[in-house]
Amino acid sequence: MPPAGVVDYCAQRTPYLPEADTDARFVAAMADITRWHQERSPWYRAFLAASGIEPSALRTVQDVMALPPVHANFFKAHEVLSVPESAIETHLTSSGTTGQKSQMFFDAFTLGGARRMVDDVMAARGVVSDAPANYLVNAYEPYEGLRVGTSNTNQYLMRYAPPARTFWSLRALGPGQHEFDAFGVLATLADYAQDSVPTRIIGFPAFLHFALRRMAQTGAPPLRLPPGSCVIFGGGWKGHADQAISREALHRDITHWLGIPSERIVETFGAVEHSIPYVDCHQHHLHVPTWSRVVVRDVRTLAPVPDGTPGFLSFLSPYITSVPAHSVVMGDLAVRHPGGSCTCGLPSPWFEVLGRAGTSSNKSCAAAAAELLPTA
Repeated sequence: MPPAGVVDYCAQRTPYLPEADTDARFVAAMADITRWHQERSPWYRAFLAASGIEPSALRTVQDVMALPPVHANFFKAHEVLSVPESAIETHLTSSGTTGQKSQMFFDAFTLGGARRMVDDVMAARGVVSDAPANYLVNAYEPYEGLRVGTSNTNQYLMRYAPPARTFWSLRALGPGQHEFDAFGVLATLADYAQDSVPTRIIGFPAFLHFALRRMAQTGAPPLRLPPGSCVIFGGGWKGHADQAISREALHRDITHWLGIPSERIVETFGAVEHSIPYVDCHQHHLHVPTWSRVVVRDVRTLAPVPDGTPGFLSFLSPYITSVPAHSVVMGDLAVRHPGGSCTCGLPSPWFEVLGRAGTSSNKSCAAAAAELLPTA
């Protein structure tokens, strides 16, 4: 069983609080989870020793922010556990069809806590409903043995309104093979527009953008999806950044072609290496939930930088007991903004993702999936 302080901290049900209200408990929980991994993972024990860190020295927020992060790319080449293999309930990978894959392992405590956190955040965002919905899922159609994290996430998102009908746009052709079905998407949208059941469009934004562009190219008339319809985005543009349009332009296109207003378009950010949910507010800012802290780090030294300064996006949370990924740094560039600076009224800080750094051949799920899009 994880330390009581970790269990208690992760059990909080209010998704957004001023960080000052929970800093002391957060620091204590991070010290406990750091000790947990030190005692159970030989690799992490050596990593801490090489950095000169002892969990007992983590007494302030600044101490925790200075805890050396593990780069997400590390998990693409190494499988590191802090629990017995018999305790692993779920094994997910980060990449779709190509590129190196992060191998992440989840025990019951980590998986259950992360899912409950998603439930709390989505309830706060107002997208939980008992009414059925028709789903267009712009992600990999599941097949037995598929372990891609984004498909797992999208299947989970369908719990927030019972599925009436479901169409996956990345059709499974066989193990490890998917193909984007553009005409199937357009036919599905036209069909759903004739139904009284609300439509929920979830998954990668690039595929919805391409479908709307295809509507314009074919001279199709705008559709009006039923009232209560919404879009929930997960994943980015990575592999097709050259075709990306601004969030404002994409929202305008969605409203024009499908009749869904901007306030019913929900942006999310997450990674298989860090399963804490980041969901935008009505101002479309990604707020930091109670269970984590977001740090932006200098691209050379990895030291924390002031709010408003671009750098590498880094996450800290005591939620994960299975793998020493409680302090990770991503390959994404971001800017953090202080709590209380968003007009939506949520008290927690928020961040903007500026894009992925570097030109590595390593691909995220969105990058791998985007390769299935036509280039014109």
